Amino acid sequence: MTAVPSIGAVAVHDTGILLEPDHSRVITRFFVPGQEDVGPGDSRAAAVIDRIIQLDEGEVVAAMRDIESRFEDRHEMLHDILELHASLVSNRIDPAITLTSDRRLLLGAAFTHEYSIEGAALCNPSAVLCPGQAGDGEGDAAFVLSVRGIGEGHRSSIGFRTGVVTAAGEVMIDEPGPFPCTAPASPTVHSRAVVHAQLAALDDDHENAAYVLDALPAQFGDAELDARIAALVANKATRRHTATTIAHLRRVATSSYRSTFSAASELSERVLWPHSPVERQGMEDARFVRFVEDSGAIAYYATYTAFDGVDVAQHLIATDDFISFTISPMAGAAATGKGLALFPRRIGGLYMALSRSDRETNSIAISDDLSCWPTAHPIQTPLRPWEIVQLGNCGSPIETAAGWLVLTHGVGAMRTYSLGAILLDLDDPRQVIARLDKPIITPGRDTRDGYVPNVVYSCGAFAHGDTLVMPYGMGDQAISIATLSIDQLLGAMHC
Repeated sequence: MTAVPSIGAVAVHDTGILLEPDHSRVITRFFVPGQEDVGPGDSRAAAVIDRIIQLDEGEVVAAMRDIESRFEDRHEMLHDILELHASLVSNRIDPAITLTSDRRLLLGAAFTHEYSIEGAALCNPSAVLCPGQAGDGEGDAAFVLSVRGIGEGHRSSIGFRTGVVTAAGEVMIDEPGPFPCTAPASPTVHSRAVVHAQLAALDDDHENAAYVLDALPAQFGDAELDARIAALVANKATRRHTATTIAHLRRVATSSYRSTFSAASELSERVLWPHSPVERQGMEDARFVRFVEDSGAIAYYATYTAFDGVDVAQHLIATDDFISFTISPMAGAAATGKGLALFPRRIGGLYMALSRSDRETNSIAISDDLSCWPTAHPIQTPLRPWEIVQLGNCGSPIETAAGWLVLTHGVGAMRTYSLGAILLDLDDPRQVIARLDKPIITPGRDTRDGYVPNVVYSCGAFAHGDTLVMPYGMGDQAISIATLSIDQLLGAMHC
């Protein structure tokens, strides 16, 4: 599958890289019979446990040897996983009953299932230069490629690949590690401003919310929130709707968490899995950016779409090392919907972001708080046939001497997604100083089919010298990587 360049002024090079969904990339999940996503009825845990207890020991041993032969090469710590899942149901077993090691592992296996993280599709790539790494040759650079894996039930997670771009602009992708893994969620801090804004969106930022939040610092933890909620409960006799406010506060608080992986794992094995209720249907469209503070400190951020099956919300990922990731919600009118993308540095001391909060135009949002984006200023409206339905960004802007290079996507007739570009003023990104009349890449006959037909789409590219490394999804099914000359691209634009 190769994309078709659609403007003669820019030569688009197909690297030949094709990343397709790998059904063998599986993780383990705790599974409770009778609590599947669909269907009536209660848990069947008690009956399953009883049947395992009644099995002959020979049957138990034979079953476990069979499980080991089929699954040990797919999971690095199979016994540890089964033991953990057994511990989650052990409270249902009479303490007087002692289970052999094999019977306990079989119990865990009965409450475990595999989930193919790329079972349906692999799409929405975003690439950034890698933290503290370089390629083997002089002028080479390593990068991280984030990917959206879609599995059973259309549930999305965020995975990673690693690669190298040479000084000559050649791109190589490493084979991913063999054991995909998730990390548990642990508590982190909450933003008072974000919680206020999210309660306001629920029309619940009134007396009760003020009583709880205004006594808290700008950043606070679960224990501090619990103490303020307890104080609200103690005063509920003179307040209305306290239960509703408490439920809202609890729900908002669950949106913030930290996932930390073993440093011994490969980056390509780490999978960011949905943990909070607002993302129970998936984490979509991560737009990673290498952010440089005025002090020179470097952090990696990503905005992504949390999807609960009905509503979407913008969330923020922060990491310094791609080992520990802090996840938190974002708030404000400019952060509604999909498609927020952060600039890679402050401008005039302020954060800036690309936004599509009105769902059809490209806008600029400005804030002094990375998590709160109150307003957006439209900068580009649909004009050409290939973008007439709607516009959006394809990731964070790329700084060049000529201006901020923004890759865009336009949606035209037959819901066809194409990739374009605009150039923004370096000092005032609200000013569009150049644009392309035609798309860089549009779906061709060999790229139009897939999970979602007629789509080429990217969540982030990066520059290496004059080379623009641009990963993109095809048909929301597979991922390719193209390169092109930044100088040629800028030269093809006009005011």
